[in-house]
Amino acid sequence: MTIEWDYILKIFIAGVLGGIIGFEREIRAKGAGVRTHFIVSLGSALFMIISQYAFTGQFDHSRVAAQVVSGIGFIGAGVIIFQKNAVRGVTTAAGLWVAAAIGLAAGAGMYSVATAAMLLTVICLEMMHFLNIRYGEKVMDLTLTSDGKEDFHAVLKQLKETRVNVESCSISDKKIHLTLRMRQKDYEGVLNQLVSKLEGFKVENLY
Repeated sequence: MTIEWDYILKIFIAGVLGGIIGFEREIRAKGAGVRTHFIVSLGSALFMIISQYAFTGQFDHSRVAAQVVSGIGFIGAGVIIFQKNAVRGVTTAAGLWVAAAIGLAAGAGMYSVATAAMLLTVICLEMMHFLNIRYGEKVMDLTLTSDGKEDFHAVLKQLKETRVNVESCSISDKKIHLTLRMRQKDYEGVLNQLVSKLEGFKVENLY
């Protein structure tokens, strides 16, 4: 049995390139990290190799690769969640999708294209992360409880003294539920300032 080193090189390069994207996602504490991206990219390269070389006779080389494009959607959908009125995981799902495309390119021997796609993807993710921290906004849900002696409406007055935009507010069972929007870069400072002003209230939930 001969060892097809060329094929092994293709799936290795595909796995490494996909894993680099996964590493960026993992250090950002996202749902799919190095292992997921590595396996998706490597698997896509393997499918491409199979579609090109595993069959003999007249056949369409693109049929197996085309199924990868549609099939990766099931994995991508698994990392997208709807939580607290916000959709999360779309960027990671897109990362898996492009990792599959990079794997197909590496499997086809298009190493320069696969590498360029990986670099552009990582640059885009890192650049947008930097811009989001500097200029983006953060939405936070806050639940406060009181023993009944404090005035809940005083909370809103205290919020006006901070750089916080109150998107929604509801009061029930001696609890006040707030949805706050603030600048990402001001998050920690504003949160500390807010908690210090909420004397008499207990922070029950913060997320």
